[in-house]
Amino acid sequence: MMEHLDQTKPDSTLILVVDDSPDSLELISSELMKYYEVHVATDGVRCLELARRVRRPDLILLDVMMPGMDGYEVCRRLKANPDTADIPVLFLSGRNAAEDERIGLEIGAEDYLAKPVNPAVMLARVRAHLRLKAAADYLRDQNSFLEREVARRVREISAVQDITIYAMATLAETRDNETGNHIRRTQNYVITLATKLAEFPKYAVQLPRQDIELLYKSAPLHDIGKIGIPDRILLKPGRLTPEEFEIMKTHAAIGKDSIQAAEQLVGMPDSFLRFAKEIAGSHHEKWDGSGYPDGLAGEAIPLSARLMALADVYDALISKRVYKEAFSHEVARNLIVQGRGTHFDPAVIDAFIALEQDFIDIAKRFSDNDTELAATPSASAA
Repeated sequence: MMEHLDQTKPDSTLILVVDDSPDSLELISSELMKYYEVHVATDGVRCLELARRVRRPDLILLDVMMPGMDGYEVCRRLKANPDTADIPVLFLSGRNAAEDERIGLEIGAEDYLAKPVNPAVMLARVRAHLRLKAAADYLRDQNSFLEREVARRVREISAVQDITIYAMATLAETRDNETGNHIRRTQNYVITLATKLAEFPKYAVQLPRQDIELLYKSAPLHDIGKIGIPDRILLKPGRLTPEEFEIMKTHAAIGKDSIQAAEQLVGMPDSFLRFAKEIAGSHHEKWDGSGYPDGLAGEAIPLSARLMALADVYDALISKRVYKEAFSHEVARNLIVQGRGTHFDPAVIDAFIALEQDFIDIAKRFSDNDTELAATPSASAA
């Protein structure tokens, strides 16, 4: 009546039998070897050694009463080790008290078989637990596959986002009157300021690590609206007239509207471009409400734009233009600090002061050379 057990190939399923009694070990092993590959051990230490091998047993039949390390302690150690925790353990014991069974099951054993073992009952229990283990292994494999698949999809989505931002930033660079290093400097200023602010409870929730990384990626799009400014104004090699400056100021609204239109086109009004939209549209707003294009004030200005405002102005001050020489860090610092509470968010100013050396280092690392400056026409800062 047991022929159906032979569906399990002897070389595919390994059972470890642990018992200090030679007679019991022989009886149990001889029955199991008709259907499975069997390894044996006569003490707990050897059991743990065999269980940790590259080829781990699919199930362990474990005697409770053994000299030295008893079965309960062996089971505890097996279940405490992530490499062996999922191996089903079936206790073998001549002690049939309910308390003994309770202890065995509480420490992680899957079943409890009384000695002397009934071969038919033992084989039925072994088969049942092997099936349960196979189902659990399948689910773990499926979950592992799904986790890997989700991670792969997340990487793909992140790559698409990065490519999208990079493509937009490259497009903006072709029309911008700034050097590529200006873009690299400002995005590094922004991530440095954001990381500092995130140390404080008020901003920690607003600036989780993934948002700081997205801010860094989005910062190069702060002037993307300049693609809509006529060349005669954008590329003018000198100061703008008041009328031209008014046209130049529209780049903030153009940038925000362009990104917003792209989001609406794909039905994602709060997409990964949200920081790019905020930065492009509001980085010329001022803390006291005197900025443009919307006259926002205080915390009504998105935090991302408040960070970019300082980064952009600082870089404009320390950079050489055809209409001005570069200011020193000290002069730029003093001018920015004077704008505390009027032009700039006081908290961002505090972060800037704490990070002065970082700003100096970034400016040096991404400094413009004379060739780049000569090749870059510059209109008045907007």
